[in-house]
Amino acid sequence: MKGEAIAGGRRGGLFLVLEGVEGAGKSTQARRLAGWCDAAGIAAHLTREPGGTVLGEQIRQLLLDGGEIPPRSELLLMLAARAALVDEVIRPALAAERVVIADRYELSTLAYQGYGRDLAMREIRALNEFATGGIHPDLTILLDLPSTEGRERKEAASAGVDRIERETEAFHDRVADGYRALAETEPDTVRVDAGGDANSVHSRIIAVLRERFPETFPNRVG
Repeated sequence: MKGEAIAGGRRGGLFLVLEGVEGAGKSTQARRLAGWCDAAGIAAHLTREPGGTVLGEQIRQLLLDGGEIPPRSELLLMLAARAALVDEVIRPALAAERVVIADRYELSTLAYQGYGRDLAMREIRALNEFATGGIHPDLTILLDLPSTEGRERKEAASAGVDRIERETEAFHDRVADGYRALAETEPDTVRVDAGGDANSVHSRIIAVLRERFPETFPNRVG
């Protein structure tokens, strides 16, 4: 069920997701896209995973700042946060015909808990379907960057690292490989080169959106 096919067939909004490895620039580009939409008069709502709701932010703190969490527990916590986000934020925003911009969503689960943690994909997909209630992105933009370059960006920014960012190099390489494999098989997923400066990456994203959704992002806007 896409953003434009909710509420008993009534056309809704547009659901966009930015994905990628640590340091790929997801949060930066999500904020820039939301700001661009606002400046262009396009009603948009920016959110993130895990998070975006009271429960989701509590789970985020546990997942990123807590101690050791077994892989299956990590998966279920992620999906609990997602279920709350869908029910409280995403579904209502789409019904109000807004553009929802999410920093991570279901592709992260397949990449991190599937490829990274080696959990069974079939079980992940079944649990995710329950958590999302059938709400899937109209487009997922994978900011494509080697995991090593992403870690170098994090180090250069002198940002603190969370529990998942502290994982081994091998783990992050598996996640990066997973993202690239998923980009070839998952519907409505496109890879965008995340190399270079933030302005260049933003321009690439806008070009993709204008090509895919010209009725929402016409060339005369922005």
